[in-house]
Amino acid sequence: MPGNSLDWPDYPFCSKRCRTIDLGRWLDEAYRVPRSNDHDEADSAPHPEDYDE
Repeated sequence: MPGNSLDWPDYPFCSKRCRTIDLGRWLDEAYRVPRSNDHDEADSAPHPEDYDE
């Protein structure tokens, strides 16, 4: 990013309006972070009793 943060106060957005639109889409759940339905991470982690000493 050329310049300093004072030159681009809405970075990475082009304007405050675009920043507000993006926030609204997240809050309306138009955007979602995909999650795996195969199995839970906690279920796939090895248990301490599974280790050989």
